[in-house]
Order: sequence, then C-alpha cells, then structure tokens
Amino acid sequence: MFHIIRRGISTSASLAGKRNFRKFLLYNKRGTRIFKQQRAENPDLYPDMPIDKRGVRDVGVTIDGKFIAIPEKIPELIVPNLDGCKFKPYVSYKAPDVVQSEFTSQDLFNAIYAQKIIDDWKSGKLNEDGSPIEPSKEESLSPDEAWKQARKTGSDIF
Repeated sequence: MFHIIRRGISTSASLAGKRNFRKFLLYNKRGTRIFKQQRAENPDLYPDMPIDKRGVRDVGVTIDGKFIAIPEKIPELIVPNLDGCKFKPYVSYKAPDVVQSEFTSQDLFNAIYAQKIIDDWKSGKLNEDGSPIEPSKEESLSPDEAWKQARKTGSDIF
C-alpha cells in the first residue's frame, strides 16, 4: 500500500492561539478589582493603561491631586411621584378601541360659548340684537385680538 503524502494549508496564526492583547482595545477590563482601585486612586502609577471614561463627563474637578465634586455637574433625574396613580404602565391589547368623531368648529362652539348664551337667554341678559349685556372675557375680544390669541405659543393646550 502506498500512502499519498498531501500537503495541507493551515489558516491559523503561527502563534498557535496566543494573541497580542495590545492590539485589542479592552477598555477598563484588564486587572483585578484591587488593581483597578489602586489605578483609580493614583492614575500616574500606570500611565500606559489610562482609565477610559467612554464619553461620560466628570462630575467635578481635580485640584492638587484631590477630586472635588461639583453638585451642579451631577445629573438629576426629576421623576414625578406616582403614588395613588390610577393609570397602568401599559395598555392591554384587550382594551376596547376608542372611536371618536372629528372635532368640528360646531363642537368647539358648543363646548365654549353655547352654555353661556343659553344661560343669558334664560335669565334675560341679552340685548335686542342678541349681544350679551355682561360679556365674558372671550366674548369681549375683537376678531383681531381673538386671531392673535389663537396663534400664540401654547394656545393649543387647554
């Protein structure tokens, strides 16, 4: 029997699995916890391994080797108190669909002015031409003033 000698090609590295870790950027991952604490206390001990902050801003300044925290630089999350809130954190898929018709100018008139006009008519506080004797703040506006007030910033928030 003849054995055929075949030449193989190896695609692995010549180091047989050993790697040069200096070319892999492993920020703040090397070393024990004690080493990291020593490096945080005195970063000049290991200048070749800087502490990478990954885009996080400092909350203070270092003066004469001592870190001084500035309270204005510490982010503050303002969260409302939701104790006693009836709302749930999500809407169930079993919730019924809300179908609402388009809100028209007639609906807006009925919501704002209609009740005042009905009350004025029942109590006899209308002039002969139908204008109110005691107009409300909205009724006393001129058309130009009403147009300007409707286009102010925040006028769509009721």
